Amino acid sequence: MKYRIYILLSFLVFQTANAQFILDGEFRPRTEYRNGFGSIIPDAADPGYAISTRTRLNAGYKFSSYEFYLSLQDVMVWGENRQILPYDQNNSFAVFQAWAKLNLGKGFSTKLGRQVISYDDQRIFGGLDWAQQGRNHDAALISYNKDRFMLDLGLAFNQDFSNPAGFQSVGTTYNTTGFFSYKTMQYLYLKQKWDSFSGSLLLLNNGFQNFTTEGDVQVADGVSNLKTLGTHLNYSSGKFGAALNAFLQTGERQNEAKVSGAYLLGLDITYKVSNKIGLGVGTELISGNKADTSGETEAFFPLYGTNHKFNGFMDYFYVGNHANSVGLFDIHASANLKMGEKSSLLLKILKFAGEQDLPSGEGNLGIEVDLVYSQAFNGYALKIGYSHMFAASGMYELKGVAEDMAASSQNWAWAMLIIKPKFLNTAKD
Repeated sequence: MKYRIYILLSFLVFQTANAQFILDGEFRPRTEYRNGFGSIIPDAADPGYAISTRTRLNAGYKFSSYEFYLSLQDVMVWGENRQILPYDQNNSFAVFQAWAKLNLGKGFSTKLGRQVISYDDQRIFGGLDWAQQGRNHDAALISYNKDRFMLDLGLAFNQDFSNPAGFQSVGTTYNTTGFFSYKTMQYLYLKQKWDSFSGSLLLLNNGFQNFTTEGDVQVADGVSNLKTLGTHLNYSSGKFGAALNAFLQTGERQNEAKVSGAYLLGLDITYKVSNKIGLGVGTELISGNKADTSGETEAFFPLYGTNHKFNGFMDYFYVGNHANSVGLFDIHASANLKMGEKSSLLLKILKFAGEQDLPSGEGNLGIEVDLVYSQAFNGYALKIGYSHMFAASGMYELKGVAEDMAASSQNWAWAMLIIKPKFLNTAKD
């Protein structure tokens, strides 16, 4: 018996000496006052106010031939459970990430499981970290990395089984819909870096389950494939920086809605005036749907990116909304001011217009002003934000609220505490 214990202890010591184990967490409560967040609020409606908390426990294990990562998450709204309730009423507990990465040698690896897929500035693929729930994908990646070049091949096949056996013996119908939930996905991502310049290429195909109605029953009817392709270019030299996005979409959305000539073009330029002041200007043009009888849409949708990062923090565009609409022309300017050793203030002003005119002929949508103050402390951070929408007549028409029926002020305020404790880290320096 002692011999076996010695062998087990020796094995554990060997594993610890040749592997890295990390255990950390996150506690992120956020309070929000919503008086026009996401859409125009009518004057007759009361503002929303609530507090939510994201809690995560993350464990990572790295060995010479593989890595394993597990992230458990719960998102709670304060007060959503009644007193002494024996279970979580909103079923918000979830496995946010669970993946294994195998080292295949000579620069090749594969990553399997539930994971965050994020590239470049997160315009098409992003982790959506602002949202308390975040964004993940169940996918398999085959990767190649050598020097400054990388290549990812991503594959996914999604199902939503509900039978006790955990799988269907007949058919592969995917019944989950909404928010561009896909049945299949294939993509190729390539990126090359140089000293002051980098460029990437993305080729993405998403397959969406189609349905037809027979009587009162919906029946699966093939798959529609939407193709997105484009590039992200980034240049940085000294105090100057520039980034360009150029993407096209074609094919079909769910239920054979044809897409042709949809595009996204974006350019951002930054200049660091000093160690305390950074300035930026940029523009983004996203194609909208033309009112014709061809049955096709030219409206682009940025799919799985961190859309909260773009087109204003009040989420009026492309955050679960504005699909197949008039598109968007966004001109913005920003200033990032370092207030102290651990504090900063971001000011951003955005001017919005439709890429297509609204039915009334109106194109002007309005101006948004965003402010975010960040303060780091010893082991935690605090962020406070305020945004104000100065809506034009086109915005009221777009959001379906008459101007004389809308609240006189459209604004949003929030405060968020971020604590990320490091419980254990056996990695060697």
